[in-house]
Amino acid sequence: MNRMRIATLLVPVLLAVAAALGVAGWRLYRAAQPVELALYFHPFVGPEPLVLNKSSYPNPGGEGRFKVRDFQFFLSNIRLVSASEAYVEPDSYHLARFDDEEPAFVIVLHGVPRRNYSRIEFGIGVDAAANRSLKQRGDLDPNGRMAWNWEVGYKFVLFEGALLRGNTSDALVYHVGFEENYRPISTAAQCEVRSSRRRAARAQFCRHGHADVAWCGR
Repeated sequence: MNRMRIATLLVPVLLAVAAALGVAGWRLYRAAQPVELALYFHPFVGPEPLVLNKSSYPNPGGEGRFKVRDFQFFLSNIRLVSASEAYVEPDSYHLARFDDEEPAFVIVLHGVPRRNYSRIEFGIGVDAAANRSLKQRGDLDPNGRMAWNWEVGYKFVLFEGALLRGNTSDALVYHVGFEENYRPISTAAQCEVRSSRRRAARAQFCRHGHADVAWCGR
């Protein structure tokens, strides 16, 4: 077999090998690329979804019923924990708002490494360092509605509505802040982030601060 014939036979083989290496390299490249993860937060009162602008709830302190018009709180310091390391969202300060008909508040995390995450951690409120600062980070705004107007710091939770007793309607206002009320939450959330599609996590919060997280693909 002469050299020309050998070269003719080797060319398609080498091209096939190069193509296979190219495909494998592309797959490895895609596998190394971070993805987006959407977190959906749903407010609950006990086992039921929060209902706005309706006198749905009995007054725990006596007669009458109350309704919720506006419910807001800060979510901060989001971390996804895997066996090897954690993903930490930068400038992780989000103002979750529930004051209209939208059933959920959505946070999209960017640049999430593809790992098998076993826990999700975050805080309700603002950590001490950020709470004492005037620096704007994420949704923190020292001139906004969630900032105290009498000192540096933020309302961690805003809950407003009305208490109805007979024909009387009284304003119902709860603004909660201060560092001792910052609540860290850590909950199991099995999720293997491998796909290039956006992933989604849905969290349900009851009034006692309990969180249930379920993961699903999108």
